[in-house]
Amino acid sequence: MKTEWDYTTLADAYLRRPDYADAAIDAMLAITGVRRGGAVCDVGAGVAHLTLMLAARGLHVTAVEPNDAMRANGMRRTHGLEGVRWHEGSGEATGQEDRAFAMVTFGSSFNVCDRPAALRETARILAPHGWFACMWNHRQLDDPVQSAIESIIKQRVQNYGYGTRREDQTEVIDASGLFGPVVHLDARVMHEQTIEACVEAWRSHATLQRQAGEAFAPVIAAIEGHLRSLGQPVIRIPYTTNIWIARLR
Repeated sequence: MKTEWDYTTLADAYLRRPDYADAAIDAMLAITGVRRGGAVCDVGAGVAHLTLMLAARGLHVTAVEPNDAMRANGMRRTHGLEGVRWHEGSGEATGQEDRAFAMVTFGSSFNVCDRPAALRETARILAPHGWFACMWNHRQLDDPVQSAIESIIKQRVQNYGYGTRREDQTEVIDASGLFGPVVHLDARVMHEQTIEACVEAWRSHATLQRQAGEAFAPVIAAIEGHLRSLGQPVIRIPYTTNIWIARLR
């Protein structure tokens, strides 16, 4: 399935992205009351980071992913898990039945959807009083290494911004009139990467690539130069998992 954002060349790099904070996922499930055996649709499931975490907690997960390469990696990672099935679809058109799920999740994918359309589709496939959840891992930009990387980017890319992925999602959820009230959860998680893996992760940063244009390669080279100047083989990257959840009205 073709979408505006094509992640085909990034699918392998996404295997090395950090998982979400266990504490945030557990808090989400505690608040929603979705328990072992519950049916969840994970939309924009990518290479199965969130899908695996939900399946490990005993949930039955339908993973929906439009990109063939991402979906293939996700299917390999979840092979043999009886509670997981994969489907080609998008946030706006999941291909799932009406009222089929206790919860619909968007792990780092809600920002690449038409969000109002995705919320309407979520409402369609949720069981009565089911739950919507969207989440991202946000690098903690006050960390010295991450702060230096931000400076490198902003010196070379005018008006660089992260788009909707770093926004408070409350307003767009409320505006749908379909869900509420919105609850925000967050928890920290530390991710460790070799310098090589960290540089590869930046090469797979679609938002930076789009905004940097011809400056993308020099930006990546500058980031790599800074990381190597630190004189340490492994970089510790602090993230905050941010989750917004809301119940179907």
